[in-house]
Amino acid sequence: MATPQFDPTRLPVDAIAGEAPVPAYRLTPAWLRERFAAPPAWTPEASDENWSRRAAPPTPASVLVPLVEHEYGLALLLTQRTAHLNDHAGQIAFPGGRAEHFDRDAVDTALRETEEEIGLHRRHVEVLGTLPLYTTGTGYVVTPVVALVKPPFALKADPFEVAEIFEVPLAFLMDGNHHERRAVALGQARRTFYAMPYERYFIWGATAGMLRNLFHFLRA
Repeated sequence: MATPQFDPTRLPVDAIAGEAPVPAYRLTPAWLRERFAAPPAWTPEASDENWSRRAAPPTPASVLVPLVEHEYGLALLLTQRTAHLNDHAGQIAFPGGRAEHFDRDAVDTALRETEEEIGLHRRHVEVLGTLPLYTTGTGYVVTPVVALVKPPFALKADPFEVAEIFEVPLAFLMDGNHHERRAVALGQARRTFYAMPYERYFIWGATAGMLRNLFHFLRA
């Protein structure tokens, strides 16, 4: 089962995480540079991404978590995947993808995949650091690479993979009052996940899980 056979938007909200938002002064380029340069001790959140029981080892992949610098503050650049893809079809995602043998490291994978998917050249990207590995139910072990992106820059979506490119204010996403807990029954098990609906976009699953880790890292 490569893609869950349920509509997450129709599931009821079980709970709101409800933690206080990350203070505004921490959502600035200067503070983020300092945090990634000298990270504190913190604990990533346990995920419930085991709805797919695959025997094979997970496939290495990387995503870019691009924080765009605007006058009003930082915004997270996200994509909506096209509906025909095998994994995460139609879902909201970070730009990125599986590692290739010629990639130098996980950061190189994220930068290469981002340029291929949305046309964002690495010369516009200031890599800050990485978050903990995140294993998805579709069989990937993902390195989230957090970076600042300073306009102006040009974007061009790969029409095969990306249906839309959009931004969400980082302050919205870094507020526990916008983090919903939902659940679905799959066979004999009940799986839980986070969702962060924003306007007409439904951010959930692995993307929301990695954002929860960014949230904990910035609050620590």
